[in-house]
Amino acid sequence: MPQHDPTQELKHAMAGRILVLDGAMGTTIRSYGLAEADARGDRFKDCDKDLLNNGDILSLTQPDVIADIHRRFYQAGSDICETNTFSATSIAQSEFFLEDPREKGGRKDPGFFQQVIENGFLNELAWEMNVESARLCRKMAEEAAEKTGRQRYVAGAIGPLTVSLTNSPDANDPGFRVVTFDQVLEAYKLQVRALIEGGCDILMIETIFDSLNAKAAAVAVQEVYREQHIQLPVILSAAVGRGGETMISAQKIEAFWNAFAHVKPLAIGLNCSLGPDLMRPHLEELAECATTFISCYPNAGLPNPLAPTGFDLEPQHMAEFMAGFADDGLLNLAGGCCGNTPEHIAAIAKAVEGKKPREVPTVA
Repeated sequence: MPQHDPTQELKHAMAGRILVLDGAMGTTIRSYGLAEADARGDRFKDCDKDLLNNGDILSLTQPDVIADIHRRFYQAGSDICETNTFSATSIAQSEFFLEDPREKGGRKDPGFFQQVIENGFLNELAWEMNVESARLCRKMAEEAAEKTGRQRYVAGAIGPLTVSLTNSPDANDPGFRVVTFDQVLEAYKLQVRALIEGGCDILMIETIFDSLNAKAAAVAVQEVYREQHIQLPVILSAAVGRGGETMISAQKIEAFWNAFAHVKPLAIGLNCSLGPDLMRPHLEELAECATTFISCYPNAGLPNPLAPTGFDLEPQHMAEFMAGFADDGLLNLAGGCCGNTPEHIAAIAKAVEGKKPREVPTVA
C-alpha cells in the first residue's frame, strides 16, 4: 500500500510540466506472439473457454511479459503507467469462466450477475489479478525511479465493464437491465480495494462508455476511501464518438465534466475511441469547462487491420498531434491508447518535453 497521498506531489509536477502516460497494453502484448497455451499456463490449462484475449490473466500466467511491458513504457518516458487490470472484475472475468446462459436460450439478467458477484472463484481471481498487477507495475516504477532519479507512478486501471447500466439490450423491454447498480458497485469495490492493496498511487476510471457505470466506479472509490481512511488521487477518462458523446450513455463533454466534478479528480480527459485529429474539438471543449488538469491518450488513429499495430498512426504522427495539443494549451497528461507502442510513447514524451502545460482555470 502507498504510504502517503501523492496528490499534492502530482499537482505540483503537472503544474510545472506535461506528464507522460503509457501506451496500449493490449497492442504491446500482441507483439510478444503469445499463444493460447501461454495465456493459460499450468494454472488454467483445463479452462473450457479460450483465454488468449483475456490480457489481464497474463499478470498471473506470464508476469515477466507484463513486467517487461511496464519497464519498456517507463523507459520510453512514462511518468505514470497503468496496471494490467482493465477487465479485472468478477463481472468482466465471468465472460471467460462461466457458461453464458444465452447459449442455451436464456439471458443474462440481475439473477445471473448476482451469482457472479457471489462467486468465490471469480472474486478470488479478481482480487489476485488486481493485487499482482499493481505489484508488478509498482516494482517497475521503483526500478525506473532508482535508475533515473525521477519519481514514477502507478495508476490502477478501472475499465468500463462489458455490461451497461444505462441501456437495455432488449428493444422490446426498454426498462430491462442485465445488471443492477449495486452489483456493479460491489464488483468495483473489490477491484478498488485490491488495487490499493497492491500499491497504486492513483485510481484511473477510464475508457468511460457508460457514465452510469463510471458513477458506480466513482462511488466505489469514495466508499472504499472512507472505509480505509485513505485518499488517493483519481483520474477520469471518457471514450467519445464523433459528436463528442460517450458511446453508450451519449453524455456530451460538458455534461461529463459536470457529472463528475464533485469527485474532485486530479485530472479528467479523453482516451481511446478516436484518433487525435478527430478527438481535438472535444478535447478543446473539455479544456474550456474543466477546472482541473486535462489528460489525453487517443488511439493511434482509426483501426486498420493492415497496419502493423492495427492502427494507422506511427510514432512520429502521434508526436506531431500531441505536440500541437500542447502548443495550444490543452494538455497536462499525454499518452496513447490502442495502437500506441513504447516507441509511440517515446516519441510523444520527446514531443511534449519542455512545453508549457495547460493552466488550470480558477473557480470564481
